[in-house]
Amino acid sequence: MKNIYKIFAVAALASTFTLTSCIEEPVPTNTVIDEALKSSSKASEALVWAMPAFLNKYGVYSSDRHYDWGYGSLMHIRDVMTADMAVVSSGYNWYSSWSGNNYQGRRYVYSAFTWYYYFGAINTANNAIGALKGVSEGLSAGYLGAAYAYRALFYLDAARIYEFLPNDRFGLDYVTTNTDGGSDDDSAFGKSINYLTVPIVTDETPEDQVQNNPRVSHEDMYAFILSDLDEAEKLISNYSRSSKTTPDLACVYGLKARLYMWNAGYLEETGKGDAQAEYAKAEQAAADAIATGGNTPLTRAQWLDTKTGFNDMSVSSWMWASSVSADDDVVQSGILNWTSWMSNEATFGYASAGPFTMIASELYDKISNNDFRKLSFIAPRDHELSGQEPLLITDKNDDNYMYADFPDYASIKFRPGGGTPDDAKVAAACDYPVMRVEEMYLIQAEAAAHQEPSRGAQLLTNFVKSYRNPGYECAAVSVNGVVDECFLQKRIELWGEGQTFFDYKRLNKSVDRTASSNWDATENFKTEGRPAWMNFTIIISEENNNQGLKGYNNPDPSGLYTPVQ
Repeated sequence: MKNIYKIFAVAALASTFTLTSCIEEPVPTNTVIDEALKSSSKASEALVWAMPAFLNKYGVYSSDRHYDWGYGSLMHIRDVMTADMAVVSSGYNWYSSWSGNNYQGRRYVYSAFTWYYYFGAINTANNAIGALKGVSEGLSAGYLGAAYAYRALFYLDAARIYEFLPNDRFGLDYVTTNTDGGSDDDSAFGKSINYLTVPIVTDETPEDQVQNNPRVSHEDMYAFILSDLDEAEKLISNYSRSSKTTPDLACVYGLKARLYMWNAGYLEETGKGDAQAEYAKAEQAAADAIATGGNTPLTRAQWLDTKTGFNDMSVSSWMWASSVSADDDVVQSGILNWTSWMSNEATFGYASAGPFTMIASELYDKISNNDFRKLSFIAPRDHELSGQEPLLITDKNDDNYMYADFPDYASIKFRPGGGTPDDAKVAAACDYPVMRVEEMYLIQAEAAAHQEPSRGAQLLTNFVKSYRNPGYECAAVSVNGVVDECFLQKRIELWGEGQTFFDYKRLNKSVDRTASSNWDATENFKTEGRPAWMNFTIIISEENNNQGLKGYNNPDPSGLYTPVQ
């Protein structure tokens, strides 16, 4: 019998905070450069390594909130907001407010965590940029390039989740109103927020500007991020990275591919520019990322390896990764880390203690039985693949054998570190991907499809047929048909990696959970196009400290959708 109860003494707090009340305490929001850090004796090197360390920063907002354990948690949040990752209903699921669209307004702690994490992460990059700006050669220049790439990563994420896009509850005619029962001055509202992103804070932003710093337009944010990436491209080759926790030139091209796709979608939706030219840029950037880094897609053996599958950055596919060591706080916590939440096979973590992560049955059914990626999930007991899954523990008499308790469709994609299910110090000291080369192949195919569907279909066929399913052929011929097939392959390939949220939002895709059998009844939503909950709200304390945001927040989507019975 697996020992899942060892986490309950600490985890019992979860039930207290799953339903949260309004924020009452003031929260500091100063994101200005910390001069003490810039003058540290460790100087540039310490500032640079603070960026990958922040990926696993514990307690950015509150150490009592068991979702506050770093970048991987933001990835998980995005995944449970789609139609692809169902989670077994459990009193220990700290992510149910995001998957159930509850408490998402500006007065709740859930909004606080996402805002504080991203701007804390941006500040770590700003510290490094501020300390190194002006160098143009040598190791320090390479570090500066890495800092620009990290800042672009964080800003591109934040811009895409906070950008107000019209949806099935709030259209382009929406203006902000005081609807949350607060005592705010109504005269501050009534503003248009179409396509606004987040404020820009750099290493040079003075404190008085931070206190009156509005959300910038899509166009301005695009230009800012592109400028950072251009700087990174010029500088980053000045150093040879020792670990994939810092980006290289291929990662810069990968970020450009993501950026161009985001902008192309905006141009196509608004008609404000040449979307086709932007798709061409995305296709080229993805091709450059593939060609530059020497990365190759995961093989079947690598993907399904029970000891190193999706927990070891040394594989050729991973371009950029996060990694933790046994001494890190998130590992020492035992349960506030990637393995705890994402590996159902880890006997000490949250996932195996109740909120199992599952692929939605609708998505599972769309994967060919000849595609080895389908073996990343426990097949229904009457399915022809049942019993073929590569289990970490195969002896049913082993005390750690846990699969009898697993629900159908439970994930075994993310393995505990070292294939060790019961020792948190080993299992949680593992890696998870921030960027893989397979994403670049799929961006390349989709970007081509927008320009020339037959070419996009061929690129997609080449990728899937060569690396995933030898019998695959993309049968779609129209632009929309090929784009939809690329979207499907992204949902399959990048399940659990926090990326397809952005595709749902960018492509104006509906979240239809009614097509699956394993979503919790309280979360069984069906939207008509992109849902309102994909426009994150900005925490109210940031409005109070930054007058430039007053009246320009996104509307609260909480409770606007009724589960389909």
